[in-house]
Amino acid sequence: MADTQAKSLFTADLMVPAIKASFLKLDPRQLVRNPVMFVTACVALLLTLLLNSGGDGLSGGFKIQLVIWLWLTVLFGTFAEALAEGRGKAQAASLRATKAELTAKRLKNGRTDQVAASQLRAGELVLVGTGDLIPADGEVVEGVASVNEAAITGESAPVIREAGGDRSAVTAGTRVISDQITVRVTADPGQGFLDRMIALVEGAERQKTPNEVALTILLVGLTIIFLIAVGTVPAFAHYAGGAIPVVVLSALLITLIPTTIAALLSAIGIAGMDRLVRFNVLAKSGRAVEAAGDVDVLLLDKTGTITIGDRQASEFRAVGGTTEAELAEAALLASLADETPEGRSIVALARDLFDLQRPLPTGAEVIPFTAQTRVSGIRFDTTLIQKGAVDSILRANPGTGETAAATELRRITDEIARAGGTPLAVAKDGRLLGATFLKDVVKAGIRERFGELRQMGIRTVMITGDNPLTAAAIAAEAGVDDFLAQTTPEDKLALIRQEQAGGKLVAMCGDGTNDAPALAQADVGVAMNTGTQAAREAGNMVDLDSDPTKLIEVVGLGKQLLMTRGALTTFSVANDVAKYFAIIPAMFVVLYPGLSVLNVMALGSPNSAILSAIIFNALIIPALVPLALKGVAYRPMGAGPLLRRNLLIYGLGGLVAPFIGIKLIDLVINAAGLA
Repeated sequence: MADTQAKSLFTADLMVPAIKASFLKLDPRQLVRNPVMFVTACVALLLTLLLNSGGDGLSGGFKIQLVIWLWLTVLFGTFAEALAEGRGKAQAASLRATKAELTAKRLKNGRTDQVAASQLRAGELVLVGTGDLIPADGEVVEGVASVNEAAITGESAPVIREAGGDRSAVTAGTRVISDQITVRVTADPGQGFLDRMIALVEGAERQKTPNEVALTILLVGLTIIFLIAVGTVPAFAHYAGGAIPVVVLSALLITLIPTTIAALLSAIGIAGMDRLVRFNVLAKSGRAVEAAGDVDVLLLDKTGTITIGDRQASEFRAVGGTTEAELAEAALLASLADETPEGRSIVALARDLFDLQRPLPTGAEVIPFTAQTRVSGIRFDTTLIQKGAVDSILRANPGTGETAAATELRRITDEIARAGGTPLAVAKDGRLLGATFLKDVVKAGIRERFGELRQMGIRTVMITGDNPLTAAAIAAEAGVDDFLAQTTPEDKLALIRQEQAGGKLVAMCGDGTNDAPALAQADVGVAMNTGTQAAREAGNMVDLDSDPTKLIEVVGLGKQLLMTRGALTTFSVANDVAKYFAIIPAMFVVLYPGLSVLNVMALGSPNSAILSAIIFNALIIPALVPLALKGVAYRPMGAGPLLRRNLLIYGLGGLVAPFIGIKLIDLVINAAGLA
């Protein structure tokens, strides 16, 4: 994937297949899915059959040119879609290369046998060692290993996958670079994450979104209206004592119907999903991308999203006559076997401040942290040292809660919480020693990014398991609009439902099984690729880089998709209005000479006016393909300024461009004597 991310729009390996595919898409069974272009093709076919007909006063050369440009209009429309799909197929090819036939060491009845990965079924166990490719999507059920996921994410830095927790999911085609793990297969052949991803980026499973369906219905409605309108023209001409040739009527129809946006609509949708994939986010549907652009509320976890993620010990605060050195030594001993970032930072701080070099006591019993006790520590000889949440330490040591040291500890922990930190209480043999100040570091620039979201009209809500005081301090520093403290999975789900009941669209990210209900409920649920299988299945997007802050960019990309579609629709409608001034006076000026005042472009002749409008109508489609595929540049601003900006640039631009373009083409046609 990384190799295709930098590809230009118009490299030979994308253009040549797209040109071939544009001809294949002339198949009526495919073309009928785009009703406007289907009508254009039918008109082009009709005029092709009428080339040898006479009696209409038009030269054969003029009619041949019209037929050629009408077919080119259809081809340019199919080319736009083919080019958008081609970029996805190029990405799919690099992904498919990782799915060369893999073999697996299947575990069965305590023995291993070598089988093809295609024979594996969900629920079976496989053994994957150093240097082996993981043969199928699954979850680590035993062991811990370092895995290279560059084939999927494009990032060369290895990641840790281990049994239990929220980093147990593994993906087919990634390589174990150290240690050994046992993996339970979670998907049958052809149903894995990589298989679905390949199908999605190729466009094979892309369904039209509700907005696309609505716009398609509108375009079909306009086409029917203009068909009826053009059908009444011969009657008006007969009433005026004249006749208008079928060729000219056909040209009028093609300039009236919205061919520009119809030709680009599918390409815009495909390109929107493609941009997400290039950003290493897989959207399971185009609807999810659109929803991201309309999000009203953004739920963000504090740890790893708003803060750096690894809380660092920054200070020791002693109570009850204990010195800071005594507190530091006890905290160090309780943390020597603690391999969490917080534990390591406590050891580092104690050594830096007091030059403590105590090793782990011989024969010491390590007390592991559990979600139930929320306490960890160490026991050696007759000494017991504990560290953990303040309330948990007080519960673990009955009788300490009413002491003066406990009162002082609560005061200190309140101060730490108000400063945005997390207090970690320390006790030795039932005596409270004090607390360690664990500081949450807010990510640089995050406040400005939340300001941008506010400009978009999006409300940000921080979700954290911290107490309300700590949560309030971090929320104020980060600049979020609201926060929810001490949350449970049920709290997240309730908050999302509450916002949706008020008519809001909600986005959130998560990686754990406990996040799955909320991810499934959210309008935009971004699951981390490092997370559990349940989370990845529940979300409608998967972030391959597992970067929670990317949710902010996902919203921006969704808005860019909606803006691109809106901008090009505005341009197309304005564009059609301008074309009327070219072709309608040219058609009726003989019957109604007074219409010559509408010939504001001063076009050379009726025939050159008609031909110029048809040529411009065809050429504007490939001219807009780069914009459709790259997307309109998005800058955070309110809906009002955004509407004014789009009307000024794409509305006014859509009116002006045809006047200039058709006039220039008319000058060339008349100079070359083509009309």
